[in-house]
This record gives sequence, structure tokens and C-alpha cells, in this order.
Amino acid sequence: MEILQKNIDITNLSNFKTKAKAKYFYELKCEDYVKILPEIFNFAEKNNLKVLFVWWWTNMLFAFDIFDWIIIKNNLKWWSYDEKTKILETYSDEYISEIAEILEKNKNQELWHRFIWLPWTIGWAIFWNAWCFWLETESNLSEVIALNLETWQIEKLSKSDCDFSYRNSIFKKTWKYFIIKAKFDLSKKVEKYSSDVDNIDFRQNKQPKGNTCWSFFKNPEIDTQKFLDKYKNLCGESEDYVKKISAWFLLEKSSLKGFRLNTAFFSDLHSNFLMSDWNWSYKDLLDLIKLAQDKVKKDFWVELEPEVRIIYN
Repeated sequence: MEILQKNIDITNLSNFKTKAKAKYFYELKCEDYVKILPEIFNFAEKNNLKVLFVWWWTNMLFAFDIFDWIIIKNNLKWWSYDEKTKILETYSDEYISEIAEILEKNKNQELWHRFIWLPWTIGWAIFWNAWCFWLETESNLSEVIALNLETWQIEKLSKSDCDFSYRNSIFKKTWKYFIIKAKFDLSKKVEKYSSDVDNIDFRQNKQPKGNTCWSFFKNPEIDTQKFLDKYKNLCGESEDYVKKISAWFLLEKSSLKGFRLNTAFFSDLHSNFLMSDWNWSYKDLLDLIKLAQDKVKKDFWVELEPEVRIIYN
């Protein structure tokens, strides 16, 4: 298929920066390019190929050297903000952090302050319902324009249609849609809880820098008090300190903070930040993930589930 590029280096499309190539590659440079997608999917079906959409700095771990199928890179960019109505319209590959910073500096709009330094695109933030100190992407979202990958019709989805929940959405649950653009009503602050945390200081000075997808494991759903009662001697933490048993707490108490396995390691600044050396293989990451899950299960009988999506060939 002539419109598909071949054997393209996609190392920089994963936050871990592990060496990877795509056998077939297509870049969505503008909205008109979306019209080509049915043809690409038809080619994929005829040749028994899978299709994967990616954004820049994607929250994925590429578990392959060469992806034998088709990767479609989203590059749909442009946004506008109406200062009177406070309506923001944006394509899905714009960075939510950059928009938030410009709105605050140039438009006197501070509702998205907590999204400054959140390193995701609009589309990926909607997909994951990304949040920062209890301000979620869904909070001010009013509609999403998306391509239905089953009917090939462009649909307008309301906030309720998106079926948002904690770090989840219909887009993540079904993989039925490709998000083209979205609209947000920034006229009123909507948040689950208020927060006075300095998120810029937090991200600059308290989060690790490097090749990482940030928090790797989901926080387990367990009873904090029962857990502390059972493991009081091992944990050695007071009830005032531990409000919720989180993944970082379990990893740290399992002596995995700063632990390295060849080119993969957990940060010594934040134990749930899985990191990798530049341009190395994914295999060390997979081995360390398995080691961490086994160690936490052995120590605490808790099964850690990855929050980052692992893509296998």
C-alpha cells in the first residue's frame, strides 16, 4: 500500500524510549487524512494486520523490536479559545500542558493550572481521563468528535456518552473510536476535590526525570486499616502517615525503590516510576515488572496491575 511508510523508527513514540521499529507507518497530518483510514483498515484486514494509534509521548511500553503491523501516528494540531464564552476547541494531538500554560499567561484563564506540566496530548488525556490532584480531564469536557472505527462515521459524543470513570473512558474500554477533536467549557471550575498543591513544583522537583511513563502500577483497592493491622511490624508506619495503600508504598516496603535490573530500574525518588536507560531493549523492563509483581505478592499478597499499556507484537 503506497501511502504507508515502511520500517520506520518509532523509538521516540514511547516514553520509555526502548528501541523499536514499525513495519508499516502512517501519519495523520490533518483532518482530511482521516478519510484514508477506512482504506488502511481494509488493507490491514486483507493482510491479517493489526492497527495501533499512537501520540507523541504515549503512555505505552513497546514490547517488541519490530512491530509487524500498522502504526498510525496522530498529528492533528490546532486549537482556539473564545474569551467571551470560555469555550476551548482543540484537536487531539495538542499538548494539554501547553494549552493550559498559554490560557493562564495570555487569556487570564486559570482553571487548567493543574494541567501545566502534565505531559499528555488532549486525545490521550481524554482516553485515560487523566487527572492531576483531583482535576480530571472529563471535568470541563462538553463534547468529543470521533471517528467510529466500526461504521466509519464521524460522531459527536457528549460527556455522558464518553462513560468516564477513574482513569478510564469508553475510548479505553472499547477501542472503538479515534478521537479527532474535543470541546471544553472552561466557564466554571469542576473538580472532585479542591487542592492547593503546587503542581509545577511537584512535577519539577518531586517527580523523576527521564525515560518513564510516570506511575506504572495502579493503586490497589484494599482496606488500608486492615492492611496496616496485618503488616504493622513490617510497615512501621502510623495511621496518620498512610491514608491509602498505594502502589508506591508497596514497592517501597518491598525494597524496590531505586532497584535496578540491568537497563531498567525503579526511581530512587518515587518507587512507582519505572525507568529505562536510553535506547535499550524492552526485555529488561518486562523482567523488572514481573519481578516487582512477584515480590509484592510474596510480601503482601497484593497483585499489582500495570496502569501503562504494554503493547506486544
